[in-house]
Amino acid sequence: MSETEPVQLPPSPSPWPTVDPFLFCVHHNDRYPAGDRRMAPAASLAGRQLGQDFAGIDGWNMYHGRVVPGFPQHPHRGFETITFARNGYIDHSDSLGAAARFGRGDVQWMTAGGGIVHSEMFPLLDPVGPNHVELFQIWMNLPAADKMVTPHFSMLWNEDIPRVEQTDAEGRTATVTVIAGRFGSETPPPPPPSSWASRPEADVAIWHVVLDPGARCTLPAAAGDATVRALYVFEGTGLTADGVTFGASSAATVDATTATDLVAGAEPVELLVLQGRPIAEPVAQYGPFVMNTEDEIRQTFADYQRTQFGGWPWPDDAPVHPADRGRFARHADGRIEEAGVTTRS
Repeated sequence: MSETEPVQLPPSPSPWPTVDPFLFCVHHNDRYPAGDRRMAPAASLAGRQLGQDFAGIDGWNMYHGRVVPGFPQHPHRGFETITFARNGYIDHSDSLGAAARFGRGDVQWMTAGGGIVHSEMFPLLDPVGPNHVELFQIWMNLPAADKMVTPHFSMLWNEDIPRVEQTDAEGRTATVTVIAGRFGSETPPPPPPSSWASRPEADVAIWHVVLDPGARCTLPAAAGDATVRALYVFEGTGLTADGVTFGASSAATVDATTATDLVAGAEPVELLVLQGRPIAEPVAQYGPFVMNTEDEIRQTFADYQRTQFGGWPWPDDAPVHPADRGRFARHADGRIEEAGVTTRS
């Protein structure tokens, strides 16, 4: 992406173009029907390529799921996943024995580090329907010094994530959800300790911005002159950023050394902002593994084949939690959180 010319985003759920330190960003937006007793779609799956369903038939995908939609067990090493669940729910299970159900504005930030296997399933909890599942999954790289750290995830619960509202004299509102990076006086919950975002000099920010028609918002200048800021307009059209007009489903990088002035056009606009100082190291990627060299990728495959990154302690490849279970997280150390409140260990 250039600093001044917006490019067209591919249709969902294809990945968006990203820049260092980000590796990947995808917007999943599925309008599932009612769920049955298995938390699966109460609808025919005929005509779908189960196990690899990305066709968007009837406005939703099964992805790699065969009963419940989602992503059954799969490995990662060498980077982080940041999952912002705007609607619906995600059931997480992993090779460390940790588990979670999160959604409705929650964020799970997982450092894969030296290796983890996890699943991300989308339980359809409403038996009447519809079940709208919308999320962003963002992959952010780790520097070589941290690629083999112990895996870890942090929950940023909806109730704890700051939101900044700016309303003008005409009642037009701009709302910024502050997932990472300081915005004015607001600071979000911390990312995992070994995250690139945990380093102040990395200047990482992840902001979700919603603008009423005609509303304005100013993104503060980045702290460093090497920081890169990308804007992704995924809803609406007519946004102007520092004099550059974005069409529908478009993205561009902008100058982060000064404040970025956003102005919505005649319709509401939503955008995602990804910002950070590049790690500026070689990237060797093969599917779910991201290292610095091809030799390290080969070693990763050998390690996974030998250890399975700790094995899979769950009874099947795509576990879901009980339908009546609320939002929670059980960490590998036994600590349990219930919707933002650490309750016991």
